[in-house]
Amino acid sequence: MIRLFAFFIALAAPVSADTIVAARTIPARSLIGADDVLIRDVDIAGALTTPDLAIGKETRVALYAGRPIRAGDIGPPAVIERNQIITLVYQRGGVVISTEGRALDRAGPGDVIRVMNLASRSTVSAQIDATGTALVNR
Repeated sequence: MIRLFAFFIALAAPVSADTIVAARTIPARSLIGADDVLIRDVDIAGALTTPDLAIGKETRVALYAGRPIRAGDIGPPAVIERNQIITLVYQRGGVVISTEGRALDRAGPGDVIRVMNLASRSTVSAQIDATGTALVNR
């Protein structure tokens, strides 16, 4: 009986895990380096747990010193700046249409942004690939 009680007490003890926190205040749109993150022995729901997940990423919001870094706070570095002229591609069933567009938002690979077709002046949603090309949603 005492062993069973000790077993349940051990299970109920708080379990801590590593959490990645900002070493200093990092402004939005900054690249995160190895010196910008610290590992804390505390478990915070939703926080990143290894520095590799944050290093080399770009901050989407300001990160404050000592606060945990969450996946939604960071993303891939931007390859498209707002108002940049980019290639806009529509592809469906063997038909490929390519034109120029103006990015209406800043974006990294995988982000979906609004792009204005310069020929027609219409606005479409497009996903940005690693090369900075905007692929129109199918």
